[in-house]
Amino acid sequence: MMGDILLQVKNVSVSYRNNKVIEDISLNIERGKIYSIIGPNGCGKTTLMRAMSRNLKPDAGTVLLEGKSIFKTNSKAVARSVAVLSQIHNTMSDVSVKTLVQFGRYAHQEWWRGKSSGDEEIVDWAIGRTGLRGFENRKINTMSGGERQRAWIAMSIAQKPKLLLLDEPTTYLDISHQLEIMELAASLNREDGITVVMVLHDINHAARFADRMVVIHSRKVYMEGQPWDVLSGNVLEDVFRVDAEITNDTETGRPIFYAKKVIRR
Repeated sequence: MMGDILLQVKNVSVSYRNNKVIEDISLNIERGKIYSIIGPNGCGKTTLMRAMSRNLKPDAGTVLLEGKSIFKTNSKAVARSVAVLSQIHNTMSDVSVKTLVQFGRYAHQEWWRGKSSGDEEIVDWAIGRTGLRGFENRKINTMSGGERQRAWIAMSIAQKPKLLLLDEPTTYLDISHQLEIMELAASLNREDGITVVMVLHDINHAARFADRMVVIHSRKVYMEGQPWDVLSGNVLEDVFRVDAEITNDTETGRPIFYAKKVIRR
């Protein structure tokens, strides 16, 4: 049903310096689900995410947020519904956790009113929700990679978004912090009803945590579907050029794979 569609990508194409990066991509993001976008390096995953978040206007096509063009909606209105955490965020590293999270309330504030008690309550909620209670006065640049990432997610959810876009949220993190961030994203979806779209490199993480997987290859959507449907096809061979064995994770019921060898062509 169209009423269940939160975000629509409609025939979107993007070029850089006359080089087509993504071409004629269409995608429906259903409310209340987790999506993972996977694909080889340079396939256009981040470009697609930037178009979905209104940070990059496409050459052709459009993106609809609840049926309205995201490019014809003002920035504050979009920020009240969509929170974006990009791959690189080195700015504001010398501020405290609480100050960083407070920036997430900007879209909900009017210039003549400033902060309200409601804003402070939401900031406190976001800090607690991301496991950062007691870190409020810590400077971002004194924290571990996993702690910093949780602080940035806290800022994002302080927007109280309907949709959370995460571009490679586990990059540069060790395996325990990767799992911590993935479990946090899943919890925000299950318990707070936030629709989540993540660009991921780890295909096993994508298969374990996402309701739907989107595979980008050769500038287009190669395949989209449930994890078992995607990994049971020829994706690993055709897109990632690996011969892999796929098994069933007995704990989650989700597919899990290990690569056996590179396929030379």
